[in-house]
Amino acid sequence: MALMHVEVVSTEQQIYSGEASFLVAPAEEGEIGVYPRHVPLLTRIKPGVLRLQVPGQQGEVLVAVSGGMMEVQPTHITVLADTAIRGEDLDEARANEAKRAAENALKHASDDLSTAKAHAALAVAIAELKALDYLRKRVD
Repeated sequence: MALMHVEVVSTEQQIYSGEASFLVAPAEEGEIGVYPRHVPLLTRIKPGVLRLQVPGQQGEVLVAVSGGMMEVQPTHITVLADTAIRGEDLDEARANEAKRAAENALKHASDDLSTAKAHAALAVAIAELKALDYLRKRVD
């Protein structure tokens, strides 16, 4: 089985580093699936769920991303995410509260900096909620 090395890094920490046989990412123009030996590619990713099929693991490895960049090489993928959270670290109540707080901050933003911070916080919360929604649909 052909494999590729995948690195998922956020501004805070390395989220995943290891082998994968398939990856799905939320690219700007829609979801993109990547197998080993894919043609080189550089694309922006939007808030959503990064899904990895890891050899020897029953389910997918899920990572909620709030946006960033993805570089694809034939044997290596690098995802540089603005913010990323592992699937097992997601908390729906916290994500909903973060979304409400970000929407409120956006309404009351008085300058460009506070608006940008509110947009970034909202993107993180939306990515978490999309990941949780994906998990819920997969279980049903």
